[in-house]
Amino acid sequence: MRLLLSFVPLMACVSIAIAEDGFHLYQFPGHHGLPSIADTGFTVHQPDRRQPERIEPPCISAEVTVPAPSDAIALFDGTSMDQFQDNQWEFRDGLLIAGKGGLNTVKAFGDIQMHVEWRTPDPEPNKNKPGSMGNSGIFLMQKYELQVFDSYSCEIYADGSAGAIYGQSPPLVNVCRRPGQWQSYDIAFTAPVFDGETIVSPARITVFHNGVLIQNNTEIFGPTRHNKALPYVAHPDKMPVMFQAHGSPVEYRNIWVRPL
Repeated sequence: MRLLLSFVPLMACVSIAIAEDGFHLYQFPGHHGLPSIADTGFTVHQPDRRQPERIEPPCISAEVTVPAPSDAIALFDGTSMDQFQDNQWEFRDGLLIAGKGGLNTVKAFGDIQMHVEWRTPDPEPNKNKPGSMGNSGIFLMQKYELQVFDSYSCEIYADGSAGAIYGQSPPLVNVCRRPGQWQSYDIAFTAPVFDGETIVSPARITVFHNGVLIQNNTEIFGPTRHNKALPYVAHPDKMPVMFQAHGSPVEYRNIWVRPL
């Protein structure tokens, strides 16, 4: 079945029974036998880990964006890519479009508040590789990934769904909108603290997805990586933010950050 996507100014406020056509039409299960995740009792990408409960996303105008506070750094406001290092991403019609490789900020950051708006494309081109549907990610300090994914179209392993701390902690709920509709993350990130080579205080993150709390002061257990559970390795107090390209032309707009 081909999903027909409509990029309309306003998203229809209709009942979830009608709006959920095409929900989890595709599946991308995880893997058994991968490393344990700290002391959670789960393994990385465990296929039978409970999926986040589905709740209906709040109905808002697709054209409404959250303005940056006066003390924020506008990483991307639709006018230029000056805040990013050399990259192979596309800048078109006021949008950032995932291309190849990582998109790294020029500035380095530690503790931050961050706002990001993103939109996943039609899943049909990736129907034979659903793990790539709307797949991207926001790597705080280039190491700790908040997953971007089309968790409306595809039921992926729980710790790989939209809003997951990748390979570690699934979101509290699945509040993903349909592909083609704008979504938002509001992030409060606390960087890890090291004493020499020893981790003293792990990184923590709180995330609101489309205005709904999905990560609540969640501990990050170490750098995130596909199929792996990695320990902390000491690094600078401030590092760039990296946006991941992962085989899908995910679009971004209105990205700002407040150092804390």
